[in-house]
Amino acid sequence: MEIKTFTIRNHTRVGGRGGGSAKNNAVCYFWKEGKCNRNPCRFLHTDFPALSVYHRNFKQSQGSKDQLKKSLKYALGENARGGSLEDKSNKSSPSFGEDTPRNCPLYSAKNWSVLKTGSHGLEGVNNQESSCPGAEDLQRKCPDHNNVLVLSAGGGGSEDRIAQKCNVSATEAEGLKRIRVQKYIEDSPKDTVISTTEGSVPEVETPRKDQQKACEQWLSDSCVEGKGCQYLHSWFQGVGFSMLAKLSGHSEAVSGIALPSGSDKLYSGSTDGTVRVWDCHTGQSVRVMNLGDVIGSLISVGSWVFIGMPNVVKAWNIQTEADFSLYELVGQVYAMTAARDMLFAGAQNGVILVWKGSTESKNPFQLATSLEGHLGAVTCLAVGDKWLYSGSADSTIRVWDLDTLQCIHTLNGHADAVTSLICWNQHLLSCSLDQTVKVWFATDESHFEVTYTHDEYHGALVLCGVNDAATKPVLLCSCSDNSVRLYELPSFSERGRIFSKQAVRTIQVGPDGIFFTGDGTGLLNVWKMD
Repeated sequence: MEIKTFTIRNHTRVGGRGGGSAKNNAVCYFWKEGKCNRNPCRFLHTDFPALSVYHRNFKQSQGSKDQLKKSLKYALGENARGGSLEDKSNKSSPSFGEDTPRNCPLYSAKNWSVLKTGSHGLEGVNNQESSCPGAEDLQRKCPDHNNVLVLSAGGGGSEDRIAQKCNVSATEAEGLKRIRVQKYIEDSPKDTVISTTEGSVPEVETPRKDQQKACEQWLSDSCVEGKGCQYLHSWFQGVGFSMLAKLSGHSEAVSGIALPSGSDKLYSGSTDGTVRVWDCHTGQSVRVMNLGDVIGSLISVGSWVFIGMPNVVKAWNIQTEADFSLYELVGQVYAMTAARDMLFAGAQNGVILVWKGSTESKNPFQLATSLEGHLGAVTCLAVGDKWLYSGSADSTIRVWDLDTLQCIHTLNGHADAVTSLICWNQHLLSCSLDQTVKVWFATDESHFEVTYTHDEYHGALVLCGVNDAATKPVLLCSCSDNSVRLYELPSFSERGRIFSKQAVRTIQVGPDGIFFTGDGTGLLNVWKMD
């Protein structure tokens, strides 16, 4: 018996004994299932039909060509009547626009602009007069082109590699490549950038990273995208500052941070009811005090650390270890500050408690008075020059004279709760849940006006001021999108961002350009202006 061999893509097939008689062009069903035991078998034992089969008779050859044409047209978004992608004049065949049939395998709204590449684009694959003639013969020359064309689109030199592997010309390979490019586009991530020029194959670019957002999965140590992730794998972005340390220990939000002057210890309070003492040299927690209730604020004045809690302010002398409890039925103490030997504590009931120092050994703090006027909880306090400023959930800012302890002005510029206040030179900066940061200036003792309003669309929670290495003022603004934005003053131009797992609830400045941030997870980060 005569044995015939056919070589296609380096595969050798044997007619007769190897399976596949010259009288048949069908693949053996049992062979595909791995169960054929006939030798010889009159059906093909191969995935590729023999080359000569296409030319046995005119009908079979013509039928294969027609079928290939239909397949190419369908793959390119044409209908059976021959309408092209750009043929909008043919009313019987929809163009690839608003009326594109959704059963088209290449249909994808986001890729419409990519597919509309002109008469020399994808249409050239089955256009006999185009730069890719003889498209109906391509499958005969490269029957497995769908598996071969896995080369990256626009990779450079890929046509030559296809031509070499499939035994087709570079021009024909270009036509095959145009088909595969569209499948590559469909399988690409939705944020992949696709760029095209007329008469060329679309080029697929690696998605650019979003420099304004950190990867939430990476922050939680669960991102599997690696370098291909479109978001930042970093705790910050920008120049002029860097992270020094991450201090973990609190189980809930950090509500207060203090670094007493001359001390090598850092103190932090949390809503988990604990105060932690950190060694500034090792970054280790050296002491934990469980106070048994939510801590709303924490500050240090000299050798004293004050801790605000529901209906009490605890005073602790870090040198003598003496501690006192200042009880008042005012609800949670949210904010504290000190000026002129007075301690001010803003409370949940809208009252500001004022304690003055005394010489009594039993209790060196005596309640002097309480400042009333706010209709909502006092959420923040700041001291500037000769005034005390208080922000409240009632959307107002009150100005108190430090000499008389009388309210001399009420500022009504915000439309929602005021969340933070800081003094900068002769200006007062305030932020609110109304998504604005306002700059106030006192034209005289009886009149304050807003000189600038910065829109912070993600909501501003905490403000803090720090000087950079060139002593230029930088505003730190914590936002509800779990970031802290760094703005140059007075221009409010952004120079960087800090990212966190949850919103930063407290920011505190230390010496030599060091500052601290504490977020809702209990993580305390140490930063430095370079």
